[in-house]
Amino acid sequence: MSFSRNVILCADDFGLAEGVSRGIVELSEMGRLSATGAMTNMPGWRRAAGSLKPLRGRIAVGLHLNLTTGSPLAPMPQLAPSGMLPTLGDLLPKALKRQLSADEIAREIERQLDAFIDGHGAAPAFVDGHQHVHVLPGIRPALIEVLRKRGYAGRVWLRDPSDRVAAILRRPIGRSKALVVKSLSRGFARGAHAAGFQTNKGFSGFAPLDLSVPAARVFEEAFSRLGPHPVVMCHPGYVDDELRALDPAVESRVAELDYLKSDAFGELLADRRLKLAPVP
Repeated sequence: MSFSRNVILCADDFGLAEGVSRGIVELSEMGRLSATGAMTNMPGWRRAAGSLKPLRGRIAVGLHLNLTTGSPLAPMPQLAPSGMLPTLGDLLPKALKRQLSADEIAREIERQLDAFIDGHGAAPAFVDGHQHVHVLPGIRPALIEVLRKRGYAGRVWLRDPSDRVAAILRRPIGRSKALVVKSLSRGFARGAHAAGFQTNKGFSGFAPLDLSVPAARVFEEAFSRLGPHPVVMCHPGYVDDELRALDPAVESRVAELDYLKSDAFGELLADRRLKLAPVP
C-alpha cells in the first residue's frame, strides 16, 4: 500500500496520571501514535518517564508545557501564590491583559525543560502546551526566547494549534473551541519561524471531554481536511483515582484509547492512505 500523507498523531498529557501514561505507552508500542507530550511538573512524569525510553525513534516525545494543573516546580509567587497553578479560566485574562511576569514564566519553562531532560535523557523533539497555553501573550515570547537561548532553533519544532478557517468550519465537532484557539494563536507560527523554529501546518482533534460524541466519529472528523504537515491531538488513557482528582476528561480518554487500539482505526488510516509520522 502506498501512502499519500504523513500525519502526526500526538497524545497529550503523558505524566498526568499513571493510567494516562500507561495507555499512551501501549498505543505507542502498537504503532497507533507517533508523538506524545509530557507534563514534567507532575509527579507522574518522574514515575513514568523511563517507559518512553524504549520507544525512542518510534515516537516523538515533547514537552507539554503546563501552567494550569498541579504545582510549579519551584515557587511562583505571582502566578501560583497558593502553590498551585491557576486554572485556565484564571490564567487566560491575565495573559490577555499582559499581567504575567515574563521572568517568572521563563524560569518555570526552564525548570520543566530541565525535568524533561532529567527524565528522558535528551531534549524534547517538540514543545506544545497543556490547554494550548504556549501560544498565549506573555508565555509565547518567553517560551521562544528560552528555546532560542538553549540553541534549540532548527532542532525542536513547535506545535501551532491553529488551522485554516475553511477546514475548521467543515469539522463540526469542537468547532467553536478550534476557532477560539485559532484566534489566540494568531501570529504564533510567524514568530516561531522568525526565530528559526519549524511548526506544523494543520491542526485538529478538538473534541468534547465527555461521551456525547462517539470516539470513532471524533477521529473520522479529525483525520479529515488535513493541512500539508498536520498534527492531530488526542487524549487517550485509563481512568484511575489520580486522574479523577486532576482532570475533567475521564471516560472520554478510555473511549479514545479503545478506538485507537481497534481494527476500525487501522482501517481508517488505510482507507485514507495516511501514515503516522513523528515529525511535521
